[in-house]
Amino acid sequence: MVHETLAATHAVVTLDVALPGIVWGWIITMNMWAKSVGTGIIFLGFFLLKKYPEQTAFIRFPIVAVSIVFIHIFLFFTVIDLHQMFRFWHIFAHPHLTSAITVGAWMATAFVGLLFAMAYAIYMKKDVALYDKLLGWTTLLAIPVTLYTAGLMAESTARELWQMPTEAAQMILAALLAGSATMILLGGNKFSDPVKRDLGIVLGLSAFAAFILYMSEYIFGAMKAEEVAATLAFVKGGEYTVMFWIGQVMAYLAPMALICLSLKNQSYYLLKIAAVSALVGLWVAKHVWLVIPQLLNMS
Repeated sequence: MVHETLAATHAVVTLDVALPGIVWGWIITMNMWAKSVGTGIIFLGFFLLKKYPEQTAFIRFPIVAVSIVFIHIFLFFTVIDLHQMFRFWHIFAHPHLTSAITVGAWMATAFVGLLFAMAYAIYMKKDVALYDKLLGWTTLLAIPVTLYTAGLMAESTARELWQMPTEAAQMILAALLAGSATMILLGGNKFSDPVKRDLGIVLGLSAFAAFILYMSEYIFGAMKAEEVAATLAFVKGGEYTVMFWIGQVMAYLAPMALICLSLKNQSYYLLKIAAVSALVGLWVAKHVWLVIPQLLNMS
C-alpha cells in the first residue's frame, strides 16, 4: 500500500514492510553460551592458581585447551550468523571502531592469540613463569571480551530488556557460573575439598545474583516502559513461560539447592549434578531472554 511519494527523490514510502520476526535465534544463544564457558574458565583458572598454586597446578594446560575450543565455537557461530560471512575480513581491513562488534572482534582475536601463547608456554616450553604472566593479561582481556556482547545488544535501543548495565552484569555472572561449572567437571575428584568448596561457592553465588537480576526485571521491568511490559507478557503466562522457568530452575535454583546440600553435608558429588544443570539451564535462560524482545513488533 503506497502511503506517499517523495517527488524530490522519487522514493516511495510504503506501509507494507515485511516484519522480520526473530533475527537473533539459537545461533546467537550458542555464541553467548560458548563465550561464557571460554572466558569463564579463564577467570576461575586464574583464581584457583593464585589461591591454590600447588593443588591446582595440573589444570594449567586443560583450562587453556577448553578455552580455545569454546572460544572457537563462539567465533564459529558469530561468523555463520553474518549475512556476508565471507566478508568478515572487512572488520579488520576496514574497521569502524564505533561498532561494538568491531571492537569485540579485535579483542577476541587478541584473546585467542594469548590463549595459544599460553598453550605454547606450558605444553612446549614447560615455562610456568611465562604461562602465569600471560594468564594475568589473558584474564584482564577476558573481561571486555565477555562484556562486549552486552554493548552490542544495548545498541538495539528499541529492545529495552537488553539495556546496560543489567546485561553487562548478566554477562559477567554467566561467565562465572559457566566457568565454575566447567571447572568442577574438568577437575573431578582431583581437586581437594577446599577447592571444590570454593568452586561450589562461586557457582552458587553467581547463580543467586543472576537469578535476582532476572527476577528484578520480571517483577519491576514493566515499570520502565510499555514495551517491556508487553515483552514480559511472553513469560508471564505466554508462549515462553515454561521455557523461561525451566531455564531459571536448571540454571539457578537447582544448582543453589544442590550446592547448599553439598556444603552442609560435605559431600561434593552433588557439585557435578549442579554443574551440569547450570550449564544446560544457562543456555535455556539465555535463549528465552534473547528471543522474547524480538517477538514484539517494532512497527
